[in-house]
Amino acid sequence: MNFRDDEHRAAVWAGLAESVRTLNGDRSGRMHAVADLLWDALHPVGVSWIGFYEIAGPGNDHGAEPGGAMILAPHRDKPACSPIGLHGACGRAWRERVSLVVNDVASLGEGYVACDPLDLAEVVVPCVDQDGSCWGVLDGDSFERGCFDTDDAARLHGLLSAGGLTTGRLPEIVTI
Repeated sequence: MNFRDDEHRAAVWAGLAESVRTLNGDRSGRMHAVADLLWDALHPVGVSWIGFYEIAGPGNDHGAEPGGAMILAPHRDKPACSPIGLHGACGRAWRERVSLVVNDVASLGEGYVACDPLDLAEVVVPCVDQDGSCWGVLDGDSFERGCFDTDDAARLHGLLSAGGLTTGRLPEIVTI
């Protein structure tokens, strides 16, 4: 992301970590709070959209086959596609339990789910329960190619872990 310098970068991530550690309530409330915190902190440095997708399940399928698609959950700051298939970056992160850093979404070819044609880069972090099941993903987009790196993916995972939205085990980070 386009932080002014390393000191600014460290301060942004530290502030986010402190804010996320104080969250409580149910998962939906924590997802809303995390989406808001991330948007407020990361939009100024290049994020064009941030939010969660949950795997479709009984009572939360929006017409999709349970287990066969992802449903939009708390997000910022514009509409997004929902439901989405499991063939895109979000689906891959969910299926393989890996974080993805996509430097150029054009490299995903026909597998890319383009909610905004102006998005050029993406980061996706899986949200995994203690039993190893993956209930969803955190997805971030940018209008700038190469906006995200492996450090961003690791820090996002750390924030999700601190907020009780994923286990503490850092997943493999795959750069595309």
